[in-house]
Amino acid sequence: MAISDEVRKSRDESGRLSETGDADALKEEAARRSGIHGWLDGVRSTRTGRLTLKIVIGVIGAVLVVGGLIMVPFPGPGWLVVFAGLAVLATEFHWAHRLLEFGKRTLSAWTAWLGRQGWTVKILVVLVAAAAATAIVYFGLKLSFGLDLVAEARKLLDR
Repeated sequence: MAISDEVRKSRDESGRLSETGDADALKEEAARRSGIHGWLDGVRSTRTGRLTLKIVIGVIGAVLVVGGLIMVPFPGPGWLVVFAGLAVLATEFHWAHRLLEFGKRTLSAWTAWLGRQGWTVKILVVLVAAAAATAIVYFGLKLSFGLDLVAEARKLLDR
């Protein structure tokens, strides 16, 4: 037996050497916890499980973030999907947790600022957002499908 194998062994409650080291104790502790957290702790208790979980969480979170960023310019829940992807990534990655907290603070500051403004600023923000969404949809249809909504509307009005 190699020295590294001997170092990895630890003793269980009965005093016997355990081949898995602390993994058995961690799995037993995780089993006592309930729900998804207990299951995740059980998966994280082994090196392979920890790596596999990081990869799976990374892929799912990245797909959500990229999909949300693609949806941002279009009407719909683009930013919500981006924040959901960051929340998924934050379960395994500290940088994603910090980025998610920064996004929450920024959104909270923006909504607080908008709440303190008068009706004219609020209406102006809504009009700018509506104009941006209209321009994005117009140019998205024109560039993607060659469909010019203004020309189509003129054709309908000339009839």
